[in-house]
Amino acid sequence: MAATIRYGIIGTGMMGIEHMLNVRIIPDAVVTAIADTNETSRGWARDTAPEIEVYSDYHEMIERAAIDAVVVATPNFTHAQVVDDLLRTDHHILIEKPLCTTLEDCQRVEKAAAGHAGVVWVGMEYRYMPLIARLIDEVRSGAVGNVRMLAIREHRFPFLKKVDDWNRFSRNTGGTLVEKCCHFFDLMNHILQSRPTALFASGCQDVNHLDEVYDGDVPDILDNAYVIVDYESGARAALDLCMFAEGSRTQQEIAVTGDSGKVECLLPESTLITAKRDHGTVEKVTVSVDDEIQKAGFHHGATYFQHVAFLDAIRRGSAPGVSVSDGLLAVAMGIAAQTSIDDRRRVEMKELGV
Repeated sequence: MAATIRYGIIGTGMMGIEHMLNVRIIPDAVVTAIADTNETSRGWARDTAPEIEVYSDYHEMIERAAIDAVVVATPNFTHAQVVDDLLRTDHHILIEKPLCTTLEDCQRVEKAAAGHAGVVWVGMEYRYMPLIARLIDEVRSGAVGNVRMLAIREHRFPFLKKVDDWNRFSRNTGGTLVEKCCHFFDLMNHILQSRPTALFASGCQDVNHLDEVYDGDVPDILDNAYVIVDYESGARAALDLCMFAEGSRTQQEIAVTGDSGKVECLLPESTLITAKRDHGTVEKVTVSVDDEIQKAGFHHGATYFQHVAFLDAIRRGSAPGVSVSDGLLAVAMGIAAQTSIDDRRRVEMKELGV
């Protein structure tokens, strides 16, 4: 392996460009090539890094470009095919969330990735956001005792426009609870270090995109939901999602409560709050991110620190920080939650075979 890790980026929409900007500020890493079928997106990549090789067909990039690692940042519904093709190479692979849009595709990729020569990593970068990483450290250190409850609240703006508006339909995204919320389900699993056993959800499309029409079809993506998750450990987790809440004081709040205390974090103010039951004191700290890293994306440094960890795994030959199995489980939870909404019932994870 060369001292400098050479990246190829497949898909240079908003997230692909964020990956390019973050790799650019990491020592001994460089983006040497990109591939995108859309001319506008290829133009964004050229503007970001004029010296890169540009391809309209990722197959050609894989065959011809000098690359060691590939980031898959294409629309969700294309992940399965792109990853299938990449797993026939020896390249290291970072797959943007969600892993795939169906459980069947995730399971096939999991099986194929088991024998892959390179690192295969699923892009759950929220784990690497400095504020959330600090919260996880607090929980791991026993700051709250035995964890009993975990709550994640995201009240934010609607889905952004994407190239050709592919993200307006569940058939392309996997649905909001897969597309957006797999991040949060992964965080639940990672923080609680236990497997989910059942989910119950309620959700709807009440406000967003109802006045939009594409080839006669109105978008069908949920814009609000509540999801409750039971875990083998006896802990419970809850997700509160609203995507028509631009005026919220905070966009994201995560609270972990145990038998001896509580730790929570607030974004975008980047505040961590820890409280103990025995003496009632509350400690509040701000977790800062270097300005250069902050400016390289929209995820408060998460993409940068994920790449640092990804590159470390490549150089050490170690296991991925976020495995294909982790990505599969998060997608399965989103599918289970959507099934719960559709069928108006509690869904056991064993029904999905995971």
